[in-house]
Amino acid sequence: MFKSIKRYLKSTRGNSLAEFAVTTAMMATLATTAAPKFSGVGEGAKEKKTMADIDKIVKSANNFYNAKVTEEGRGRFPGQVKYNEAVGGYATQALLETGLESFTGYDSQEGASWASVFGTTTEGAVAPSGHNISTLEDDDADGSFDVSVGAEEFLNEFGGNPIKTPFQDGHYIYAVIAGGGSGSSSYSPILYVADLENPNNFKKKLQP
Repeated sequence: MFKSIKRYLKSTRGNSLAEFAVTTAMMATLATTAAPKFSGVGEGAKEKKTMADIDKIVKSANNFYNAKVTEEGRGRFPGQVKYNEAVGGYATQALLETGLESFTGYDSQEGASWASVFGTTTEGAVAPSGHNISTLEDDDADGSFDVSVGAEEFLNEFGGNPIKTPFQDGHYIYAVIAGGGSGSSSYSPILYVADLENPNNFKKKLQP
């Protein structure tokens, strides 16, 4: 259709004002119709990208967990001192899942129960202004590597290169439900990773 319009405009005969108005109206209609479709494609691509990034973070956390099984005798996730300690503000998985139901925006108060994967102020992946994410797991910027500080351990797994979410108000966050028990009755901690853009929609769970 665009080619037809182009040929029409390039025709050697003169165009009347009425013809010009019709052509302009046609082009405006095409632009209005196409814009939402292109916008939808863009948002869909962002959703796929963020879920792929979350998957990378989860896989990295799983590798970290398995490495700690060998090194420390029991697995743990970044930010945990031991497998039976939580990261974030949730005592149970049920409480976390309930909190997620209303956690649909970057400025939700629910963010206080989550930690930043790479740190809220880390260059290249700074959290959006107005967020409420807990900063307890952020890098303290003392120039040294601190064991059991979540953002530092995650950054170390990614070679110091944080992953930036494709969303303007996004940021990668995580929470860990503590494991427990001992011996044959022990159970592993549970990791949740989400995008602050809409944690209820963009999230993944891992329980080794």
